[in-house]
Amino acid sequence: MNLENYFISQFSNKYIGDDGALINGFVYSKDAFFENIHFKTKWMTHHQIAKKAMIVNISDAIAMNARPKYALLSVAMPKGISKQEMRELACGFQDAARMYGIEIIGGDTISNTKLDITVTIISKTNSPLLRSGMKKGDLLAYTGELGRSKKDLHKLLNLGSIHTNSKFVNIKLKDRFIQKSTRFLSAGMDISDGLFSDLDKLASVNRLGFKFDKKMPRRIGCSGEEYEMLVAFDKRKRKTLLRLAKASRTKLNIFATSRRAKYTNRCKSNHF
Repeated sequence: MNLENYFISQFSNKYIGDDGALINGFVYSKDAFFENIHFKTKWMTHHQIAKKAMIVNISDAIAMNARPKYALLSVAMPKGISKQEMRELACGFQDAARMYGIEIIGGDTISNTKLDITVTIISKTNSPLLRSGMKKGDLLAYTGELGRSKKDLHKLLNLGSIHTNSKFVNIKLKDRFIQKSTRFLSAGMDISDGLFSDLDKLASVNRLGFKFDKKMPRRIGCSGEEYEMLVAFDKRKRKTLLRLAKASRTKLNIFATSRRAKYTNRCKSNHF
């Protein structure tokens, strides 16, 4: 057991284990977005930082087929931050909230040595999509393309530059596809820690492993912060899911089948 899982196990209860906590039709989710851990201010504008901090949290709601309603913000700012940079932060939060019909209802601000953000999203769902529910023989698929986020991060770490439409800066969630396809899915979650690491979570909760259709390179399987969707579904729904993906202009990559076997994650932990 890695350190992250060990710590989480100290609070083990029925609400922990999905992208958010599902309680009476509401989903509560929270993520941190810290300077020098998730980003550097020389890589992104303050508007981009705030917008991404919101979107990565909204992703948890979308992954559970929940409609985000409210947000609470916690922003720790360096003493040297300018009023212009504060306005950019506020605008970034507001722009992301407006995209998904979210009302920012409060939070906290504090002085710090760097820019650290945490966001809590409160969502509502009538038909939640959970990580549990995958069955033996289900097909596994992911949306979009994987690998670009890690590649662009390496460019930035090597003092290079990336395109303004890079997924590292400009995340596009698959909310239309999830809304239309949830009733045909047996399990799902967003890909935030990397495909191989997130498959480990599905394997653990469902006590199943996977048979890959072909060998998948680590540059794809270990790329974190992709915020694509990882889904499982009955093989009889294959044509239906491909049709729904096409209708929502979503690329759907079917890559494995669930089976009774042990699964081994080939990636290092992103958190510790």
